[in-house]
Amino acid sequence: MSISDKDRAVLRDLAARQAELAASPRNRRLYADWMANGASKEQVTRPLIRIEINTFEDQLLPAMMKCEGEDARRIERRMLRPITNFTLFEDDTLVPDYYAVEDKFRFVPFGLPVKRQTTDGIGHHFIPYLHDLEEDEHLLGPSGYELYEDYAGQLVREAEDIFGDILPVRRISDAAYCTPMQDIVHIMNMDDLYIAMIDDEDRFTAILDRLTDDYIAFFRLQESSGTLHSCARMQHLCQGTYCFTNELPDMKPRAKLTDMWLFMDSQETAGVSPAMYRDLVFPYYKKVMDCFGLVSYGCCEASHPIWDECLSTVSNLRKVSVSPWCDEEFMGERLRGTGVTFLRKPPATLLGMDTPYLDEDATLACFRKTAKAIRGCKAEIIQRDVYKIGSSAEKVHRYVELARMALDE
Repeated sequence: MSISDKDRAVLRDLAARQAELAASPRNRRLYADWMANGASKEQVTRPLIRIEINTFEDQLLPAMMKCEGEDARRIERRMLRPITNFTLFEDDTLVPDYYAVEDKFRFVPFGLPVKRQTTDGIGHHFIPYLHDLEEDEHLLGPSGYELYEDYAGQLVREAEDIFGDILPVRRISDAAYCTPMQDIVHIMNMDDLYIAMIDDEDRFTAILDRLTDDYIAFFRLQESSGTLHSCARMQHLCQGTYCFTNELPDMKPRAKLTDMWLFMDSQETAGVSPAMYRDLVFPYYKKVMDCFGLVSYGCCEASHPIWDECLSTVSNLRKVSVSPWCDEEFMGERLRGTGVTFLRKPPATLLGMDTPYLDEDATLACFRKTAKAIRGCKAEIIQRDVYKIGSSAEKVHRYVELARMALDE
């Protein structure tokens, strides 16, 4: 890592700013709120609101950045994300009292690197390897995986050298991430996949079984390597949420998988029936879930069609996504009193338009509907998939204000 004296001074000032905000009364109150929200399965606290900045940060962060070197700008950007949420959006994002470094690893399903064709914007298309499972199954090799054990240690030492006397540097593990159906769609067109699920059920389930076994072997490698640190506080849990819970230990070294959170989703089966998901997909997902301490499930797919017969049977499920395509009232009824967090994902179109102003009436109506659905539920509001905001941090701040106003009503 090459960082100039000028960039080093910028990073030290930013580290001091992060440490100051982390110690502020407001951040301490937010931390207590998150602790209370994850304290038990029964306790219901106020809905917590987070805006996931990474998809639109290029509209805001470059104007704030002062570093010139590539390595320094990478660190600066990581530190600016929570600071921007905390100071400009004023949502419930926490400012950590440390600089986090995550482990680096590689997992390549079936040994097939993803081939992607992109547009000038965010659109993309995956170039498939498989079309017919019977004819193309021979292309599936063993999944490749590897841990880069020296990577995180080197980054810790470098960050400590720059600002470790101001802001502690901590090596952490985030929640595990496992989305086997997405992996399959990355190497096989969705229409071909759906046909295979109908016409070649045995071969499809054998492939999914094989992939989930590969994931479990990879997770066991992480466990046996002794590099895992348990995550039960502000570590990343995907879907814009944190790992807060009192059911798992926090920062336990040489952690077991049963000390860890797992995230899974199956957006790619949104177009199949609940019965097909139950019979062909869920048994293999459940096999992975059973290896971990706690589970968070779902992204953009609707969770209500698979709740009763599938997700409700996962004893270690603690968060479930309630997307714009989900029946909020149904999920509120099902989750009330269960201790499973209603992880609401509002429509991205409310905030994610390249205009300077919000449709305030539509925003209030959306969150009033959510407020009714989540009564008696543990709830979080996580705004994701926003790519354009009209370059206005004030617009995001107003969005948070309106959400709070409607939820408080």
